[in-house]
Amino acid sequence: MQQTTGANLAARSYELDDFAAAQEFYHAQGWTDGLPVVPPTEAAVRACLDWAMMPPDQLIGIEPVREQPVTAEKLAINAVMAGCLPMHFPAVVTAFGAMLQPEFLLHGATASTGGCAVLVVLNGPIRLEIGAGASFNALGNSDRATAVIGRALRLALINLMDVRPGGIDRSTLGHPGKFSYCLAEDEEDTTWQPLSVVRGVPEGISAVTVMAAMAPRQIMNEWTTDPREILETFAAEMRANLRHYSIHGGNYAIVIPKQLRDHIQAAGWSKRDIAEFVHERARIRRAEWADVGKGAVVRDRGDSVYAALDSPDHLLVIAAGGPAGGFGAVIPPWLGHKTKAVTAAIGACIDCEPPKG
Repeated sequence: MQQTTGANLAARSYELDDFAAAQEFYHAQGWTDGLPVVPPTEAAVRACLDWAMMPPDQLIGIEPVREQPVTAEKLAINAVMAGCLPMHFPAVVTAFGAMLQPEFLLHGATASTGGCAVLVVLNGPIRLEIGAGASFNALGNSDRATAVIGRALRLALINLMDVRPGGIDRSTLGHPGKFSYCLAEDEEDTTWQPLSVVRGVPEGISAVTVMAAMAPRQIMNEWTTDPREILETFAAEMRANLRHYSIHGGNYAIVIPKQLRDHIQAAGWSKRDIAEFVHERARIRRAEWADVGKGAVVRDRGDSVYAALDSPDHLLVIAAGGPAGGFGAVIPPWLGHKTKAVTAAIGACIDCEPPKG
């Protein structure tokens, strides 16, 4: 493999007696998420950098608000700590770079009292290369790859952006996705286009999509095969979020496992058809806030209508989940359109300018 990391690593090194001592040291420094970490030896960090063909000082991006730079070496250290193998590192790099895009609003999403996490969706060949599971327990501990990739992003936020509870992170509650929140799309068992293709990445290219997301809200409908009735259940959960949490529209994700997906596909519905239906159905009147204890903010605007999605394009439709059970999930956004989901290709440049000269 091509070596790109001959330069010295810049991070400070520590000599510790054993694995247990390393755990206590890292916990004492506040460098973990509360779980044990893999000691980031120089060899392990270099292996990640070599796999991604990145020098240690390569700039991944700069956090727009505090102008904090993120280098490949620093990100690799946190990836190793999270349990990543070198083959996982390109997804970590691409996801973190996507999070640094201005439209994602990383500082707002990580500093808010709202307590969202970073949802990561994997598409393309990399899913199979790293063994990312898209079936059973897709939103839980389904496999090593999704667990460590999501965790690497959280550890990097803690250690590179100081996103610690009570510090930058002002979450009132948070949710378990703040340990890891990553899933792969089931591209092999669906007729639908992958999420990344819907969002502009050419077919066959590995990609990640990141979204500032609240916890998943599981739904169930086992009593119909009609796509409209199935999707009405998803839309109802989105309407509930508009009533109970935030009235502002933005990116929502819906995860559709095989049993419900088969019914929708058999009727010839595409992801675009789903998005257009849900866009029309997932909306409420402001007066409905009075039904859930928020009457004080209705005032004279009770007839105002609020849509969960500003447009059908804002819905992320994800094919994932186990083969049986009429279940699905709605994943709401952190705060409406203030943050936008970002999709980026892994190891490929889309719409890049050709070299000059």
